[in-house]
Amino acid sequence: MTATTNTAPPAGAAGPDVIPPRVSTGHAPGTEGTVAGRTLRYGLLILFVIVIIIPLYVLFVTSFKRSADVNASQAWTFPSAWSVGGWRAAWDALSPALFRSVILATSVAVLSAALGSLNGFVFAKWRFPGATTIFTLFLFGMFIPYQAVMIPLQGMLLDVQATPGFSWFDGIAKLVAVHVIFGIPICTLIFRNYYATAVPNEMLEAAKVDGAGMLRTFRSIVLPLSAPGFVVTMIWQFTSAWNDFLFALFLTNRNTGPVTYALNELAGGQNPDYPSIMAGVLLASLPTLLVYILLGRYFIGGLMSGSVK
Repeated sequence: MTATTNTAPPAGAAGPDVIPPRVSTGHAPGTEGTVAGRTLRYGLLILFVIVIIIPLYVLFVTSFKRSADVNASQAWTFPSAWSVGGWRAAWDALSPALFRSVILATSVAVLSAALGSLNGFVFAKWRFPGATTIFTLFLFGMFIPYQAVMIPLQGMLLDVQATPGFSWFDGIAKLVAVHVIFGIPICTLIFRNYYATAVPNEMLEAAKVDGAGMLRTFRSIVLPLSAPGFVVTMIWQFTSAWNDFLFALFLTNRNTGPVTYALNELAGGQNPDYPSIMAGVLLASLPTLLVYILLGRYFIGGLMSGSVK
């Protein structure tokens, strides 16, 4: 029997499996750098916050003023008498359109994310002849300017609406179809990149060995792992559909349009009621603001998911 001895590395020398100790810089995490550098960094952050908050402040205080109290010299002052008349007028004018926008943005977010996940899975994991070319053609849809296709798009949709049995295809239904179609390229790209890095090929191979087809593999294995991708695409599409005005202007009217169309109607005219306009802007902005406040961290996490394998 041969005895073996373990030879320790010389003092001060690190072996092949020894991780050198981390050298402390003497600073807490996030406080590295000179005092002047940290002061400049935080000063810029405070400046950016002030620049963002100033318009919100003017919107807020003006929405609670009476129409007679609104003028340029008092734009920064608090109301002399707080009034909710502007909010009441804004709600009466925008509430039907707000409901239509909720239907529009929710439908677009769900349908776009569902179609994007299917397309992204196919392009990421199922190779077929011409896959790269077809995926490139998909991406071309992201770079088509809406203004270039607006007139032929409107004519095509009017022809569809004139078809017997499609009289219901108007207003919000048109906008849902258009936003879903134009949202497929970006949703496909997001899911394709996510599946290519975050879903191991070994899992799909195991499912194939067990006899699962493409749809069964997607439904049982890939879909439960897709939450980060769905969060990103649904927030993206919800915001895009909610804030859209160009499609709404061409494809709807004041009785069938979303909140952006109604807000434009509220702000129009030769004698605008600024308190109701400011209140309407806040009402129209509130849903997307709440989405990012409540789901912002999930949005950033979803963007980062699948970035490394």
